[in-house]
Amino acid sequence: MKNIATLLSGGVDSSVVVHLLCEQGYKPDLFYIKIGMDNEDMGCSAEEDIELAQATAHKYGLPLEVIDLQKEYWDSVVQYTIDKVSKGYTPNPDVMCNKLVKFGCFEDKVGHNYDFTATGHYATRIEEDGEVWLGTAKDPLKDQTDFLAQISKLQVSKLLFPLGGYVKDEVRQIALKAKLPSAYRKDSQGICFLGKIDYNSFVKRFLGEKEGAIVELETGKILGKHQGFWFHTIGQRKGLGLAGGPWYVVSKDIDQNIVYVSKGYDTQTQYGTDFYMDDFNFITLNPWKNPGKDRTEVKFKIRHTPEFTTGHLTKKEGRYHLESTEKLQGIAPGQFGVIYDKDARICYGSGEIAF
Repeated sequence: MKNIATLLSGGVDSSVVVHLLCEQGYKPDLFYIKIGMDNEDMGCSAEEDIELAQATAHKYGLPLEVIDLQKEYWDSVVQYTIDKVSKGYTPNPDVMCNKLVKFGCFEDKVGHNYDFTATGHYATRIEEDGEVWLGTAKDPLKDQTDFLAQISKLQVSKLLFPLGGYVKDEVRQIALKAKLPSAYRKDSQGICFLGKIDYNSFVKRFLGEKEGAIVELETGKILGKHQGFWFHTIGQRKGLGLAGGPWYVVSKDIDQNIVYVSKGYDTQTQYGTDFYMDDFNFITLNPWKNPGKDRTEVKFKIRHTPEFTTGHLTKKEGRYHLESTEKLQGIAPGQFGVIYDKDARICYGSGEIAF
């Protein structure tokens, strides 16, 4: 029988994973990964999560171990976030958490002792052509392959996604029927390390404030003031404090600390049709015989949405270039362009959107 480790968060999804594995006759070892900065200053505490995880473990008579990866998380994911924000990028800490901590540090410390690690992510494993690929989930609203698109071949080969064939309502019903301790718990929102503080307060703690101008791109007119370009991201609409909108952030001058905005919803400043990606990560392998020579049709995402967009991928000057068949609003450097096959069945990987 397979030797399985299961990551248990205290939420309903990972609890249902435990239930499903036990229903199949497995007795997985359970692990809670502690990553949030556990102090009043950060407003983050794992107590409630751990209590619910312990209750689930007790229900099924399984061992639960708390793995403290706070330092590793801080040194890798939090530092990555601050570094990217300070340079004007829009980072994605959840993507890097999966790659570096949940399936990186955990594998190094614990996971290597097991055949597989099961997780509550909405994704699937596809075994095809002698390889293991990251597949999309049944539920398009919950599909999390875009958050997993930086993992490695080794990581995907060792991961189990028991929820990949379910929609969220089915998972919730399983939890209710099984009377799981987390059955009525709401889904978590936001970035995992922030706890009770908001993103801008977190950024302010490390980068402070520096007043700059908000300028209308088309006219050069100063419309207002901001407290630092690092508080704003491309495509942002809310939080600008400007009248007569809607206004959208369309670009930033990092050296001059200027945030440029545009009001015209259909202007070229609002939309783009292509972008370059740096440091592209193929999860399993590059599936194309002539990368860069053939203009390959793909599906892709540039943010976490249930919809996929059609585009064409080529390689130019060592970087992957994506041309979209439709206009894209808010192409934000630092976010990841996530690439799928033309049927949106397999997630091939992702690259960081470049300036």
